[in-house]
Amino acid sequence: MRNYNFINNLTGWLVFLVAATVYTLTLEPTASFWDSGEFIACAYKLMVPHAPGAPLYLLVGRLFSLFAADASQVAWWVNFLSGLCSALASLFLFWSITILARKLLCPSGEPPKKGNLLLVLGSGVVGALTYTFTDTGWFSATETEVYAMSSFFTAIVFWAMLRWEARAGEAASDKWLILIAYLVGLSIGVHLLNLVAIPALAFVFYFRKYSPDLKGAAITFISSAGILLFILWGVIPELPSLAGSIDVFFVNSLGLPFGAGIIAFVILLVSAILYGLYYSVRHSSRLLNTALLCFVFVLIGYASYMMIPIRSGYDPAIDINNPEDVMSFAAYLKREQYGDRPLLYGPQYNAQPIGQEEGALRYTKGEDKYIASPRIEPIYDSKDMALLPRIYSDKPADVQEYKKWMDLREGQKPTFGQNISFLLNYQLGHMYWRYFLWNFVGRESDVQHAGVLWFRGDSSSLPASVLQNKARNCFYLLPLLVGILGLVYQLRKRQRDAFVVGLLFFFTGMAIALYLNQPPAEPRERDYTFAASFYAFCIWIGLGVLALAELLQKLLRNKTVTAGLAFALCLSVPAIMAAENWDDHDRSHRYFSTASAKHLLDSCAPNAILFTYADNDTYPIWYAQEVEGYRTDVRVAVMTFLNTDWYVNQMMQPAHETEAWPLTLEKENYQQGTNDYLPFVERSQVAAGIDLQQFIQLVKENHPALQVQYGSGTSMLTFPTKNFYLGVNKQQVKEQGFVPQEKQDSIVGSMHLQVNVPYLEKRHLVILDLLSSNNWERPVYFSSTIPVADYVGLDNYSQLEGFAYRIVPVKSESKEEQGYVNKEVMYNNLLHTFNYRSLDSEAVYLDENYLRFAASTREKFALLAEAYLEEGNIARAKEVVDFCFAKIPLDTVPPDIFTPRFIPVLAAVGEPRQAEALLDTIARETQHELDYYFAKGALFERKVQLNMLQLQNLIIAAQDSGMQQQAVALQQPFRQYLQHMRQ
Repeated sequence: MRNYNFINNLTGWLVFLVAATVYTLTLEPTASFWDSGEFIACAYKLMVPHAPGAPLYLLVGRLFSLFAADASQVAWWVNFLSGLCSALASLFLFWSITILARKLLCPSGEPPKKGNLLLVLGSGVVGALTYTFTDTGWFSATETEVYAMSSFFTAIVFWAMLRWEARAGEAASDKWLILIAYLVGLSIGVHLLNLVAIPALAFVFYFRKYSPDLKGAAITFISSAGILLFILWGVIPELPSLAGSIDVFFVNSLGLPFGAGIIAFVILLVSAILYGLYYSVRHSSRLLNTALLCFVFVLIGYASYMMIPIRSGYDPAIDINNPEDVMSFAAYLKREQYGDRPLLYGPQYNAQPIGQEEGALRYTKGEDKYIASPRIEPIYDSKDMALLPRIYSDKPADVQEYKKWMDLREGQKPTFGQNISFLLNYQLGHMYWRYFLWNFVGRESDVQHAGVLWFRGDSSSLPASVLQNKARNCFYLLPLLVGILGLVYQLRKRQRDAFVVGLLFFFTGMAIALYLNQPPAEPRERDYTFAASFYAFCIWIGLGVLALAELLQKLLRNKTVTAGLAFALCLSVPAIMAAENWDDHDRSHRYFSTASAKHLLDSCAPNAILFTYADNDTYPIWYAQEVEGYRTDVRVAVMTFLNTDWYVNQMMQPAHETEAWPLTLEKENYQQGTNDYLPFVERSQVAAGIDLQQFIQLVKENHPALQVQYGSGTSMLTFPTKNFYLGVNKQQVKEQGFVPQEKQDSIVGSMHLQVNVPYLEKRHLVILDLLSSNNWERPVYFSSTIPVADYVGLDNYSQLEGFAYRIVPVKSESKEEQGYVNKEVMYNNLLHTFNYRSLDSEAVYLDENYLRFAASTREKFALLAEAYLEEGNIARAKEVVDFCFAKIPLDTVPPDIFTPRFIPVLAAVGEPRQAEALLDTIARETQHELDYYFAKGALFERKVQLNMLQLQNLIIAAQDSGMQQQAVALQQPFRQYLQHMRQ
């Protein structure tokens, strides 16, 4: 037995070593796009990320960041944490598979020998390495995100439950259950996904302790679901909520200081637990004692969440939602700012509220009491409500996608059948099973909504962007077939174990899809959510070795030879997956995400205020500033966060080297529930316009001139005109020198802002206040990714200096472009300041997100070259174009919608052949892509639109370059494609 344990442990650690080596070699050296930059920054300085946070992950990430020799290595070390967790998940998967395989081959419990030993170990190696090289698992292992550590917790709790099963007859076996409870509690501080493993764990307990029957199975299922929901909806959000409610009573009713109710709650909770433990010991109730101890250890693990309010109390630079008191902390845990998704009953997507009602009270911490304000809940007609509402979101982007999926007519109410159809086709089919097949069959490309690559067939109809896509991987059905073989084998031999693995597979996959109730317009693919489900399927892939050996046994008599052959054949599964997935999971030389953040910061003058959008526009900047200390003189303001009072409060405080914003609005003017939006109600007296400072003063005074009364007796502020004026001290602006010399005479004495929106959001009000009070003392910039609608009329008063537009009192008259280009500043930034590392290497994998930012970079070069051409500086224009194609070649970053702009520039600078060759290349590939995506259907409508825009830009470019023959030749296919779009 000892010999087997030694070999089993050694082999497991060898699997871990392989996985850890692979992940280390392919690790991203810096912060990738999406949430990674946020998590690295928050781990490094223990700050507060977006709700519901991941405090344990941040604490461990902070520990790993201490190994960095300098700030530039922090990202690698925190990324390494994900790689290590994923490798540990493979390790515990190996040990879980060998436990299950041993039960299949040695049901009496004796250690396996010779052929059986090889089969047991081989099954573990194949299953664990398959998970190591899965698309989803590998992706999560090479960046800073919570899903790698979440997978580790799923792996270790499942393994621990199998270990308990083997020792359930021992006196001290309950310690394994307490360990599992502690691990579950810890996992709450990473991600809630681990909780869905509880039903599978419960059935391991049930099958080991009881003689199974239908009634017992039903009770176990209901009990396990109850435990899951008790932790998910009870322990996690409601314990802080209950503490908060008691504190509200103690403070508001009894006049005690803040926190008195929390202390009382803790005393009551601890006393109740201690009494329960005393009672269980006195009455020799082992079950009650174990249950209470498990509850205690869940709470101990959950206690990592205390980091969130503690660190928030210190007002760190990143402090999302500012959850520093018990009530805001409870709201943070409940993710209240994201709203609710109806699960069992709720309104359809086109339901219109017929009224409003006051819901539960919301409490916010005041000076000496909690301030109560009712939540306003919409009321819907019962005819617009539905069971299992899957078509529920009224966001325009979601509505458009619903119509694609369900062929809904305008105003049509979805039927129950259509809701179920959307559930099956989109939420389960597209958002789960497609991901499942990506991992075990193959993937067409990295384009969003990409399908499954079953086999490599005729590729003549594929555009180069798909055919040469590094994420185009095919596994020839081998992982899927071996997994099905293992599932069938386990079902035949040990149905109970197969049921347990099946529960794990279902609850970590399809059950999550049912619970999430995902809308159809997602900004990116969500396969990482289901990593644990793919982990469970890898158990069956491992057991497929045993199934294949059983089949081969009919042909070969030597069991050892059969075992070796089955292992060797099945080892081809992870081998093929490793070979196919390597090039699109190797991030070891990718730096452009951080570089793009630095480009945006370097586009700003010292002491600037920079408005950005969230996610990829902001999180890499947070990393650059908070970790590397880069350009901390720039105050970054996330546009979407400015709709909240806590974020405006943060802007009113100094940060790093920057001073507080010079806002004039008082807290009562922007607190939550006040001036969340101001509808447009025209007043004829000021239809021609109003002074911006006067308007802000009226808002501050809550002036009756801006108020409108509603039937309920309530009132709200409005904005009475879409025309605002702001006076400009021209001499002051000239002395500051930020307007180019050739534009000095164009400086206006008064800026006329046309705000063409149906209502002003709080963020718009804050921006207008900043503009009116700043008096040009601090530079104000907008990221070039921000939609024009959020400029509140400032888009015509902007100059491009890189990746950001600076607000200037110079009005641009261009109807085609936003603002104008500050040529000298932008030339210095693009050609001498910015870093384009790795964009010229074909070995570096650039996925859709990286290509999007690379395309935006190329656009800036085109705008600069055009600006030089406009003033007749041919030499500079040619220098800019040559530099662009040297740093961002078409071989590594394919042509995009902005590339046709280079064609007339090339023709004008004396490169007509290069211009013609570029036009021919783009035209050929664009038509190829249009043919491909038209055939793929409505899901790829966005790709069709982009390619149609590119083809249109090509025609314009050809005309501007004097290539009339080519322009005419392109017009015919353009009309044909346009007709196809309208069908």
